[in-house]
Amino acid sequence: MSEDNTELFALRDAWRKEADDQTLETLPAFLQKLAAHKHDYNTICYAVACAAVASAKSMNRTPNGGITGFQAGAVMWEFIGHWMHLDGKHLRLTEYENMLFPQYEDRFTTISESTWKWLQEQAAKKLREKEDAHPNVAAHWQAIVNGQVPFGFTVQP
Repeated sequence: MSEDNTELFALRDAWRKEADDQTLETLPAFLQKLAAHKHDYNTICYAVACAAVASAKSMNRTPNGGITGFQAGAVMWEFIGHWMHLDGKHLRLTEYENMLFPQYEDRFTTISESTWKWLQEQAAKKLREKEDAHPNVAAHWQAIVNGQVPFGFTVQP
């Protein structure tokens, strides 16, 4: 690949374009094509992502498909939770573009009550289990357990 990754990104973009057009009928050949590529550290990530998108688009093109934008967001969170082995309840995707609009202020200043409770539980757990934590980290965890919401956030009722 070239020094500036032009070829790498061109390959990724071509796979993305192909992924967008897949159906249940064309999907196996597309997956085989991706699998047959001699991958490097980057291209395997692009291939796996394109395979996932192609599969999702293929499913959505079936007679039972036709998901909404809201449902597409739910698919994304389901995928992230499953792929990363996370429960998905205490994650946040930050769209910094929303900082341009005052109606989104709470997205950058608040956390939910359930997330706050979870943070306190996790801090208490870490205090019990990580006896060798750096003193600054342990003090931060203790402050959370004691009710201090970190980093200037507030808890949204």
